[in-house]
Amino acid sequence: MRILLTGATGYIGKRLIPILLEMGHSLVCCVRDKQRVPEEVSAHERVDLIEVDFLNLESLDQIPTDIDVAYYLIHSMSSSTAFEQLERDCAVHFKTYMQTTQVKQVIYLSGIVNDLQLSKHLQSRKNVENILQSSTYKLTTFRAGIIVGSGSASFEIIRDLTEKLPIMVAPKWIKTKSQPIAIRNVLEYLTKAIGTKKVYNQSYDIFGPDTLTYKDMMLQFAEVRKLKRTIISVPVMTPKLSSYWLYFITTTSYKLAINLVDSMKVEVIGKPSDINKILDIQPMPYKKAVQKAFIKIEQNSVISSWKDSLISGRFREKISRYIKVPEYGCFKDIKRRTVIDEQQTIDKIWAIGGTNGWYYATYLWKLRGYLDKICGGIGLRRGRRNQKTLNAGDPLDFWRVLYANKEEKRLLLFAEMRLPGEAWLEFKIEKGQLLQRAIFRPKGIWGRVYWYAVLPFHGFIFNGMISKLVKTA
Repeated sequence: MRILLTGATGYIGKRLIPILLEMGHSLVCCVRDKQRVPEEVSAHERVDLIEVDFLNLESLDQIPTDIDVAYYLIHSMSSSTAFEQLERDCAVHFKTYMQTTQVKQVIYLSGIVNDLQLSKHLQSRKNVENILQSSTYKLTTFRAGIIVGSGSASFEIIRDLTEKLPIMVAPKWIKTKSQPIAIRNVLEYLTKAIGTKKVYNQSYDIFGPDTLTYKDMMLQFAEVRKLKRTIISVPVMTPKLSSYWLYFITTTSYKLAINLVDSMKVEVIGKPSDINKILDIQPMPYKKAVQKAFIKIEQNSVISSWKDSLISGRFREKISRYIKVPEYGCFKDIKRRTVIDEQQTIDKIWAIGGTNGWYYATYLWKLRGYLDKICGGIGLRRGRRNQKTLNAGDPLDFWRVLYANKEEKRLLLFAEMRLPGEAWLEFKIEKGQLLQRAIFRPKGIWGRVYWYAVLPFHGFIFNGMISKLVKTA
């Protein structure tokens, strides 16, 4: 079949691609920026990449009409007050165009919406489900609650809280019940539904066999990790305080923390159905899902993470807009060193950041991350998804990868920390030398003040870093 995949660079989309290809399908992947698609996907003979913006109906004309099945995986965790309208517009445009194609089935992944007082985001997803219903194609909707898998926002938050805090004083929403489901099971539902007529024009809640509070999930997580944890809930934390609590302790952004707290107050208990029998799926228990997630983490094979989303940083446009580093009106710190072992240096560059640190004066990088977090930025806690590979669009501590090409021996990063301007960091090997460039384009007088304030530290940090990068083992 020829399958249209929206949200192809998202947490679910990235994981669906290899499964659908293994099943023998041809894919049309809709992305907003081709630069963010890994080379192994973009170069595949059965993958067509199309740059579209579902907020712009005219851009959808590039989508072919000979589509058999389409996945609607467009969601927003924006804190913008207009996010409901944005999600509505995307759904209307998608439906309008799909009705002009040959598509027979649309599969939509939503959230469980069985509470009378839904969070704004769950209510929006319910509204999208209503919009997507059509007389020209069959709609299949799966509603999931908390997804347990390496890289999922809820899993990483529970992981951060449990591993960092031996004794935890937590908000009262830790008593909220839900039925977490393993990412592997979610992908099973999404793929086994293809062409299954029994699920046409049907909606199903999908969930695991365990009904747990957030406290239960953290304690069971601790058991899997062989940690002893004490959790005390207090009723005095307001939603705003809860958001700050999540923001400072975990890797989540403040915007995502606000939305998660809003959703965590609502119980997410699924309605039973015969979907497991129809698709022959046996959802795994929560503890087993956690164990499976850590196998992926330990194997350094996490395919996607919520941190890949641009909302985890400050990007609001295509990363390709920033690839051309400005030459004028900028401050520059340029250093060169002769490379002794080119391959070893390249490997070091591609492993920079995350648990590997920045090779020199890492404590100062951490201090800069703490200061950024205090100022409402992202800090260093995002780390990196894979310890050895980098692709355009990947988060890297408080940087975003703009360009990563080992053949060209070039890595280009853009700063997502809070700055009075824009900053780039580039590594490139040419003519036997490593070129390291830190470029800063100031914004107003405060940008210039900032540059001169940190200049003494640059000489110390960047000299040390480039020397470590070219040093042989």
